[in-house]
Amino acid sequence: MDKSDLRQFYLYFAWLVASIATLGSLYFSEIKDFIPCELCWYQRIAMYPLAVILGIATFKKDFKIKRYVLPIAVIGWSISLYHYLQQKVPGFAPLKPCVGGVPCNMEYINWLGFMTIPFLAFVAFTLIIIFMLLIKPNKK
Repeated sequence: MDKSDLRQFYLYFAWLVASIATLGSLYFSEIKDFIPCELCWYQRIAMYPLAVILGIATFKKDFKIKRYVLPIAVIGWSISLYHYLQQKVPGFAPLKPCVGGVPCNMEYINWLGFMTIPFLAFVAFTLIIIFMLLIKPNKK
Protein backbone atom coordinates (compact mmCIF):
# COMPACT_ATOMS: atom_id res chain seq x y z
CA MET A 1 0.00 0.00 0.00
CA ASP A 2 1.59 3.29 -1.05
CA LYS A 3 1.39 6.59 0.81
CA SER A 4 -1.43 7.97 -1.35
CA ASP A 5 -3.58 4.91 -0.61
CA LEU A 6 -2.98 5.31 3.13
CA ARG A 7 -3.93 8.98 3.02
CA GLN A 8 -7.11 8.12 1.13
CA PHE A 9 -7.87 5.43 3.72
CA TYR A 10 -7.45 7.92 6.60
CA LEU A 11 -9.61 10.51 4.87
CA TYR A 12 -12.32 7.95 4.14
CA PHE A 13 -12.41 6.67 7.71
CA ALA A 14 -12.55 10.20 9.14
CA TRP A 15 -15.57 10.80 6.90
CA LEU A 16 -17.11 7.48 7.96
CA VAL A 17 -16.71 8.37 11.66
CA ALA A 18 -18.25 11.84 11.14
CA SER A 19 -21.14 10.34 9.17
CA ILE A 20 -21.86 7.67 11.79
CA ALA A 21 -21.71 10.28 14.57
CA THR A 22 -24.08 12.56 12.66
CA LEU A 23 -26.54 9.76 11.94
CA GLY A 24 -26.27 8.56 15.55
CA SER A 25 -27.14 11.97 16.93
CA LEU A 26 -30.08 12.24 14.55
CA TYR A 27 -31.23 8.77 15.64
CA PHE A 28 -31.12 9.74 19.32
CA SER A 29 -33.07 12.96 18.79
CA GLU A 30 -35.48 12.07 15.99
CA ILE A 31 -36.20 8.38 16.64
CA LYS A 32 -35.56 7.97 20.37
CA ASP A 33 -36.92 11.50 21.09
CA PHE A 34 -33.95 12.49 23.28
CA ILE A 35 -34.00 16.29 23.54
CA PRO A 36 -30.45 17.66 23.07
CA CYS A 37 -29.06 19.93 25.77
CA GLU A 38 -27.15 23.11 24.96
CA LEU A 39 -23.73 21.42 24.92
CA CYS A 40 -25.11 18.66 22.67
CA TRP A 41 -26.11 21.35 20.17
CA TYR A 42 -22.59 22.80 20.18
CA GLN A 43 -21.14 19.35 19.52
CA ARG A 44 -23.57 18.90 16.64
CA ILE A 45 -22.59 22.29 15.24
CA ALA A 46 -19.02 20.96 15.06
CA MET A 47 -19.82 17.42 13.83
CA TYR A 48 -22.45 17.92 11.13
CA PRO A 49 -20.29 20.07 8.83
CA LEU A 50 -17.43 17.59 9.22
CA ALA A 51 -19.59 14.86 7.67
CA VAL A 52 -20.17 17.05 4.61
CA ILE A 53 -16.66 18.53 4.34
CA LEU A 54 -14.92 15.18 4.80
CA GLY A 55 -17.30 13.52 2.34
CA ILE A 56 -16.48 16.04 -0.37
CA ALA A 57 -12.76 15.85 0.41
CA THR A 58 -12.82 12.04 0.28
CA PHE A 59 -14.33 11.94 -3.19
CA LYS A 60 -12.09 14.74 -4.47
CA LYS A 61 -9.01 13.25 -2.75
CA ASP A 62 -8.33 16.63 -1.15
CA PHE A 63 -5.79 15.95 1.59
CA LYS A 64 -5.31 19.63 2.36
CA ILE A 65 -8.74 19.62 4.00
CA LYS A 66 -7.11 18.73 7.29
CA ARG A 67 -6.22 22.40 7.88
CA TYR A 68 -9.97 23.11 8.02
CA VAL A 69 -11.11 19.92 9.71
CA LEU A 70 -8.62 19.91 12.60
CA PRO A 71 -9.69 23.20 14.23
CA ILE A 72 -13.38 22.24 14.05
CA ALA A 73 -12.68 18.76 15.42
CA VAL A 74 -10.53 20.10 18.28
CA ILE A 75 -13.29 22.54 19.27
CA GLY A 76 -15.89 19.74 19.20
CA TRP A 77 -13.50 17.47 21.12
CA SER A 78 -13.07 20.12 23.83
CA ILE A 79 -16.81 20.65 24.18
CA SER A 80 -17.52 16.91 24.38
CA LEU A 81 -14.79 16.43 27.00
CA TYR A 82 -16.19 19.28 29.09
CA HIS A 83 -19.71 17.87 28.70
CA TYR A 84 -18.60 14.38 29.73
CA LEU A 85 -16.81 15.77 32.79
CA GLN A 86 -20.01 17.56 33.78
CA GLN A 87 -21.83 14.24 33.65
CA LYS A 88 -19.29 11.99 35.34
CA VAL A 89 -17.23 14.03 37.80
CA PRO A 90 -19.17 14.77 40.99
CA GLY A 91 -18.95 18.42 41.93
CA PHE A 92 -17.62 19.48 38.52
CA ALA A 93 -19.03 22.98 38.26
CA PRO A 94 -20.45 24.10 34.94
CA LEU A 95 -19.08 27.32 33.49
CA LYS A 96 -22.61 28.64 33.34
CA PRO A 97 -25.72 27.26 34.95
CA CYS A 98 -28.39 25.53 32.91
CA VAL A 99 -31.02 28.13 32.05
CA GLY A 100 -33.77 25.87 30.80
CA GLY A 101 -34.54 22.80 28.80
CA VAL A 102 -32.58 19.63 29.38
CA PRO A 103 -29.76 19.91 31.95
CA CYS A 104 -26.33 19.18 30.49
CA ASN A 105 -25.50 16.63 33.19
CA MET A 106 -28.48 14.42 32.26
CA GLU A 107 -27.58 10.99 30.91
CA TYR A 108 -30.02 9.55 28.39
CA ILE A 109 -27.78 6.51 27.96
CA ASN A 110 -25.13 5.06 30.24
CA TRP A 111 -23.79 1.94 28.60
CA LEU A 112 -21.33 -0.10 30.71
CA GLY A 113 -21.41 2.64 33.33
CA PHE A 114 -19.33 5.13 31.35
CA MET A 115 -20.55 5.43 27.76
CA THR A 116 -22.81 8.44 27.45
CA ILE A 117 -23.69 10.48 24.37
CA PRO A 118 -20.93 13.08 25.07
CA PHE A 119 -18.47 10.19 25.48
CA LEU A 120 -19.45 8.83 22.06
CA ALA A 121 -18.96 12.31 20.56
CA PHE A 122 -15.58 12.58 22.32
CA VAL A 123 -14.47 9.27 20.79
CA ALA A 124 -15.67 10.34 17.33
CA PHE A 125 -13.83 13.67 17.49
CA THR A 126 -10.72 11.88 18.79
CA LEU A 127 -10.75 9.44 15.87
CA ILE A 128 -11.24 12.25 13.35
CA ILE A 129 -8.31 14.17 14.86
CA ILE A 130 -6.10 11.06 14.77
CA PHE A 131 -6.98 10.31 11.14
CA MET A 132 -6.28 13.93 10.16
CA LEU A 133 -2.92 13.88 11.92
CA LEU A 134 -1.99 10.67 10.11
CA ILE A 135 -2.44 12.39 6.73
CA LYS A 136 1.05 13.59 5.95
CA PRO A 137 1.66 16.22 3.27
CA ASN A 138 3.09 15.20 -0.08
CA LYS A 139 6.84 15.69 -0.37
CA LYS A 140 7.65 17.40 -3.63
